[in-house]
Amino acid sequence: MKIGNINLGDRPLFLAPMEDVTDTSFRLLCKSFGADFMYTEFVSSDGLIRNGSKSVKKLTLLDEERPIGIQLYGHIVDVMVQAALMAEQSNPDLIDLNFGCPVKKIANRGAGAGMLRNVPLMVEMTSAIVKAVKLPVTAKTRLGWDENNKNIMEVAEKLQDAGISAITIHGRTRSQLYKGEADWTLIGEVKNNPRIKIPVIGNGDINGPLKAKEMFNKYGVDGIMIGRASVGRPWIFREIRHYLNTGELLPEPTVAEKADIALKHFDLSLKYKEGLTAIYEMRRHLSNYFKGIPHFKETRLKLLTSTDADEIKSIILDIKHKWGDFRSNENTSIYQL
Repeated sequence: MKIGNINLGDRPLFLAPMEDVTDTSFRLLCKSFGADFMYTEFVSSDGLIRNGSKSVKKLTLLDEERPIGIQLYGHIVDVMVQAALMAEQSNPDLIDLNFGCPVKKIANRGAGAGMLRNVPLMVEMTSAIVKAVKLPVTAKTRLGWDENNKNIMEVAEKLQDAGISAITIHGRTRSQLYKGEADWTLIGEVKNNPRIKIPVIGNGDINGPLKAKEMFNKYGVDGIMIGRASVGRPWIFREIRHYLNTGELLPEPTVAEKADIALKHFDLSLKYKEGLTAIYEMRRHLSNYFKGIPHFKETRLKLLTSTDADEIKSIILDIKHKWGDFRSNENTSIYQL
């Protein structure tokens, strides 16, 4: 699979852009476990052109993360073009346009998935950005606004005509948010539409190796994007790649292995973010790292409420020493969050 001149090989695995999740520390970790392509957190075009510190900081990329894309969202064409030009200066491998975020405060003002209700504006914006930047431009979207308005086929064709180099489709409508089961049927129909020549990446409910292989085989997508199932479980990329290559399911990491990964993740987070921010944003990962340990409620509470970095590390080390070789043997369905 290729996006522009970026060769990603056969059946690539993408780390989905997730706010307060896909920061530098987590991206580096997922890369070490075999993620083929990653994205930044969502970057607000409004925040970027106003030099908002949070938005500007998200443009910081490391060579070890490549290939990587910067994802932008917004609802004003000129602002998005300006933001794309600014993002291009950080030298990502591509610019991705967020036409899929379902969050109310974003979608209701016409950005993210809100663009699905104004396809002409979406196309105008995409075309303008494609013409403005020298990098490949891709888009991530959903099946449609709601059950009665699944316009993904029209959207995919028009975005391709506007010049995008690949499209990622999440198998839910905006109104579903993250509820229910992702429907890959329309993703497959887009992929098999003779008019569609660009790569199609499927997204939604990929919770492990078996599901990933099924989606590749059943729907013929070029790549698969993994989002919530990777949170506190960065080794999912290694698991999926190994299964795709060998047909063998790797054993779940032991608690000791998970603890070492969690400590590495936490150290990276502290390195790239201020102390309390690093701690708060690690909590959603830490709540998943040690799922399945019995009688763990009290320890989990301490782990997720402490604001002292040394104490958190000490708790993780205690978990490692107490549960070392334990494997939770949880069914992978728990990762259908």
